[in-house]
Amino acid sequence: MHPTVRFAPSPTGYLHIGNARTALINRLFALQHGGRFILRLDDTDTARSRAAFAEAIVEDLGWLGIAPDLTVRQSDRAALYEAAAARLKRDGRLYPCWETAEELDRKRRRQRARGLPPVYDRAALKLTDAARAALEAEGRRPHWRFLLEDRAVVWDDLCRGPQHHPAAALSDPVLIREDGTCLYTFTSVVDDADLGVTHVIRGEDHVTNTAVQIQIFEALGHAPPAFAHHNLLVAAGGEELSKRKGTLSLRALREAGYEPMAVASLAVLIGSSEALEAVASLEELAGRLDLARLSRAPSRFDIGDLAALNRKLVAAMAYEDVAERLSSLGVGGGAAFWQAVRGNLDVVADAVGWWNRIVGPVAPAIAPDDRPLLAEAARLLPDEPWDETTFGTWVGAVKAATGKSGRALFAPLRQALTGLDHGPELKLLLPLIGREEAIRRLGGTS
Repeated sequence: MHPTVRFAPSPTGYLHIGNARTALINRLFALQHGGRFILRLDDTDTARSRAAFAEAIVEDLGWLGIAPDLTVRQSDRAALYEAAAARLKRDGRLYPCWETAEELDRKRRRQRARGLPPVYDRAALKLTDAARAALEAEGRRPHWRFLLEDRAVVWDDLCRGPQHHPAAALSDPVLIREDGTCLYTFTSVVDDADLGVTHVIRGEDHVTNTAVQIQIFEALGHAPPAFAHHNLLVAAGGEELSKRKGTLSLRALREAGYEPMAVASLAVLIGSSEALEAVASLEELAGRLDLARLSRAPSRFDIGDLAALNRKLVAAMAYEDVAERLSSLGVGGGAAFWQAVRGNLDVVADAVGWWNRIVGPVAPAIAPDDRPLLAEAARLLPDEPWDETTFGTWVGAVKAATGKSGRALFAPLRQALTGLDHGPELKLLLPLIGREEAIRRLGGTS
């Protein structure tokens, strides 16, 4: 199997972590099976779509490591939609309706009052030619509904298992508005058929759309693709995610310094049977994806979980993976510095703070009682060159000369050398600080 999948965001805002989950699951499924990934920008909402958001979508996907095999825009595909609509009209499956939004709302209220489901009554199909002409003479323009066949729609969902949706419980969907613009329900089917999409993998909020869309595929003479509806992500407090509100946007997570693979790992593995851990590559993450083992309940995306994953991922990163970024941040020290500090970083940019601790100036608050100890420590500092063994040898000499040990020895040394009471191992930091600067910080004379 060499599937074709697609991710179809609307460029009306920045992608959030829930959008990323759908994009990643599609990309990983394609990687698993040697398939291709299409980015389709659903930009027919001209009032809200922005070129800047479309560019941001491509950029954010690239940050996650997703490079589409093909990118298309719905705004370039109007001729396809017109041809498909003409076919459905010719076959009697797309019919005009003249009710206003207010009239439809009144119908639904009456149906609910009678204990009936608020399903469209197909009154437009009963209009005579004269009645239709009279409505048009009033200046009304029709919207167009798809005539559903009265049968159950069934499919085997790759995430949710067997699905059964009776069409009688659904209204004939509007596919074309009064102004002639097409709705997602319709254009998505036309695009999927034209682009050869074999698997539609999307959020569970589209399950009801699927029942309708399967009938549209069939009415247009196409075999429907396979469908998979994964569970949704919500914020830690249970709130829905929204591009419009900018909730947990990929752009904000990137600017906060989180690694793309930490974001990708949490976005995919949360709500699955897999252990929640940072995975090093999309290829490895693809090996962890099993659509059938995703939770059916919404999964909460907690920024605390992301921070924990990010710390582990940064701590495991080789110097070669971050050398260019460190240089751009003005951080030196090479591999020795990175080896010393990486286990103490939340994000890579935190290395700046530790580099500043190395190059100084550092002005620690030294307790008067500790000054004799530090002066003796300065006197006993060995000559350079230094390596990782220097600290242990030096501390042994200080301990023997002063009788200090444990916290009484190490806390004053750390405070004097770094200005902090916590941090990376001093045996790794000391060679980076150097003898002259170490003596100055210990209160001796260089």
